[in-house]
Amino acid sequence: MNPLVAILLGFVEGLTEFLPVSSTGHLILAGLLLGAGDASSFEIVIQLGAILAVVVHYRSLLTARMRGLATGDPEARALLVALVVAFVPTAVVGLVARKAIKAHLFGPVPVAAALVVGGIVMIAVERVRAAKRIEGAHGLRHVTLTKALAIGLAQCFSMWPGMSRSMCTIVAGQLTGLSTATAAEFSFLLSLPTLGAATLYEAFKGRRELAALGSVNVALGLITSFVVAWAVIAAFLRYLQRRGLEPFGYYRIVLGAVLAVMIVRGVL
Repeated sequence: MNPLVAILLGFVEGLTEFLPVSSTGHLILAGLLLGAGDASSFEIVIQLGAILAVVVHYRSLLTARMRGLATGDPEARALLVALVVAFVPTAVVGLVARKAIKAHLFGPVPVAAALVVGGIVMIAVERVRAAKRIEGAHGLRHVTLTKALAIGLAQCFSMWPGMSRSMCTIVAGQLTGLSTATAAEFSFLLSLPTLGAATLYEAFKGRRELAALGSVNVALGLITSFVVAWAVIAAFLRYLQRRGLEPFGYYRIVLGAVLAVMIVRGVL
């Protein structure tokens, strides 16, 4: 690890965390190509930059909801409960299956497969919605406990690197009847407990590895991730107001195919 690699990995994290293309998958591949080796703890800890980007972008909403909780506002309480319900399945599966996931799924072959599978799912869902002219419900008030649970269960699949937390939760939100933009907003807010818990856990478990990488490198990765993720959140939400996820599905399939060729040829 050196400062340039730390900045590049931070850029990749910030760019891909909230797009439905898999930040973990891209970080694994970027780490291999940059010669960073197994820096999984570093890659997860720099997610803190993306978390801070969500807090800054949604600072008005979060402040209003916190005030609402203090005054007993039912809408604020409903959103908090929905986020907790959506977070619990991933927390349980993550604690139980963390070692198995790292041992068997953190590699080029699983990432390539997940990219292709996720791309096909996204394209299929978008085409069905377009054919039936489904727009979905707008507004976080439409995220019921049942929908939150479905999104939370879908988020568990994002622990397969290459599948994408953003893709799993947004598509699940679409399938429960939410608009793409609303599903994306709930996905971003759900990243706060999900990525926050993962970051704290990995920071503790990988504290020796992080110390060896150097505080300067970790700081550079975090700052870069924050700046890029903040820009991506705003741009992605504007994009979703006009278009759907299908182009990202094609990108995933093409990237998965390229990776498959690189694997067969021994490049990865």
